[in-house]
Amino acid sequence: MTDQNLTVLLYKKGEIQMVDKPIPEPGPGEVQLCMQQVGICGSDVHFWQDGFIGDFVVKKPMILGHEGSGMVSKLGDGVTTLKVGDRVAIEPGVPCRMCKYCKTGRYNLCNDCVFCATPPHDGNLSRYFVHAADFCFKLPDHVSCEEGAMLEPLSVSVHACNRGGVKLGSKVLILGSGPIGLVTLLTSKAMGASVVCITDIDDSRLEIAKTLGATHTVKVTSRDPEVVAKQVEDIMGDKAEITIECSGATPCVQTAIYVTEPGGCVVLVGCCQKVIDLPITAASLREVDIRGNLRYCNCYPTALEMVASGKVDVKPLITHRFSLEDSIKAFVTTLKGEGIKVMIDCTR
Repeated sequence: MTDQNLTVLLYKKGEIQMVDKPIPEPGPGEVQLCMQQVGICGSDVHFWQDGFIGDFVVKKPMILGHEGSGMVSKLGDGVTTLKVGDRVAIEPGVPCRMCKYCKTGRYNLCNDCVFCATPPHDGNLSRYFVHAADFCFKLPDHVSCEEGAMLEPLSVSVHACNRGGVKLGSKVLILGSGPIGLVTLLTSKAMGASVVCITDIDDSRLEIAKTLGATHTVKVTSRDPEVVAKQVEDIMGDKAEITIECSGATPCVQTAIYVTEPGGCVVLVGCCQKVIDLPITAASLREVDIRGNLRYCNCYPTALEMVASGKVDVKPLITHRFSLEDSIKAFVTTLKGEGIKVMIDCTR
């Protein structure tokens, strides 16, 4: 196979192919990027294995990848904020900039957002990629391209903590110790939470959570949400003020409601089933707010400052590294649940 622009293509449900594509040229306001690092997200695996996430259905071949960093290799007309050679983190969703959601600062809700590797739009797991210049964030010299790629999941956690109102002294519970749960742990601590408890069914992930600064860890062994809520409450010494659900498992969503204090807040980050049963009176009669969480908006600058300042260290989360040529092996590793974050090096 020639390698002009080696690309990881989800050809159809269950089938990933390595293909060579033409090098894309930047249009006005865009930059061509020589991709550096791309992390594999759970959503990439879901599209590969299931062919859909919610209403987003893979109907034609789609390039995977949205957690990326790159080096500017060419400028489109009108780009003045970046130059060739700049290393950047790529915020993967570009909104229309014109609708009421964009104009009020909630551009993540834009109905016309073009988001990498979300059907029908291609992702950036390739040698070269073109993206809007104003959604590329220049990396300081001391921030690596791997850290730049990690700004994507970190931004999810920044948005989730903002949605939940995490602040100095907050008592936070995080359900799920996958990559998003762990970056939410880091972000909660950075935002001043005094207590951060995190749960999972996997001992190894809970051990990692301890090294990252979790106040308490809880191994979940029951599928009864009230039993788990009581277990967590006993360990925390009280109910959580803010619960951030990062697993997407139905029992965990139910636990989130039971374990949150009256007047508290539940933030739903994990991708759960389309329709689930909820103990809704346990929320309504105790005024527990349940808040959705779609990606992020205006969070990349904060995430970058957190990493650049040393306030948050995402490097320990990168446990596996592969070359672009070995991307299929990287996806199999992620599917098996090995490690935390699998990173793909797109350079030659």
